[in-house]
Amino acid sequence: MKTALTIAGSDSSGGAGIQADLKTMMAHGVFGMSAITALTAQNTMGVAAVSESTPEFLAAQIDSVFEDIPPDAVKVGMVSSAPLIEVIAERMEHYAVRNLVVDPVMVATSGARLLDAAATGVLREKLLPLARVITPNLQEAEVLVGRELRTKKEMEEAAGEIFEQCGCAVLCKGGHRMEDADDLLYQGDSLRWFTAKRVQNPNTHGTGCTLSSAIASNMALGYELEEAIERAKSYVYGALAAMLDLGHGSGPLNHAYRMES
Repeated sequence: MKTALTIAGSDSSGGAGIQADLKTMMAHGVFGMSAITALTAQNTMGVAAVSESTPEFLAAQIDSVFEDIPPDAVKVGMVSSAPLIEVIAERMEHYAVRNLVVDPVMVATSGARLLDAAATGVLREKLLPLARVITPNLQEAEVLVGRELRTKKEMEEAAGEIFEQCGCAVLCKGGHRMEDADDLLYQGDSLRWFTAKRVQNPNTHGTGCTLSSAIASNMALGYELEEAIERAKSYVYGALAAMLDLGHGSGPLNHAYRMES
């Protein structure tokens, strides 16, 4: 059985973070493991409290996984401080992780910055260059290039700049665009748009976590990057189309959708 590790925060409501990642990995037939960067008290309407792991404890979690069940792929999600980012980068380099997917969780849906300038700098300089692919949404891509992005041409230019900065493939997600849900993959020598219809579903809590962990799951299963992304987008689209509604707020993404091989 193929294996995958998620390094991310815990979501007490179960719709995002490591809970979403592990459900997604299970749906893909992959054995999921976790290293928790932070405990959060949250639901679909917002985050009430956060308690970070220490760098030493995060390193111990990562080492415990690699020393016993080396993962075929690793997904990194929410990491809220520079010392934790440094630990993850050091351990990923130590274990020579090849299939590393980094979801740079830098901006909340509300627009609030989740990483300060120092932590963003460490993320850019030490962790992103180790990734096989990073999956910024539009707001996160704007932080990385320092300007607003409104058109597909601007997304293409920004993805190229991020690639040059970090040396890794960039999947710039267009889900925050109103007219479509098209995502752009830039790999230096190639550029590909993954088109998708927008699903009119307010239950989008955790979609970014789910997409990145689905990509990691498919990479663990042996799919090359483009096919892994294509399958991951299909999975998320199917989950959204199922229209599950559990909460009083925006609602969690439906993870009951089963990925068929």
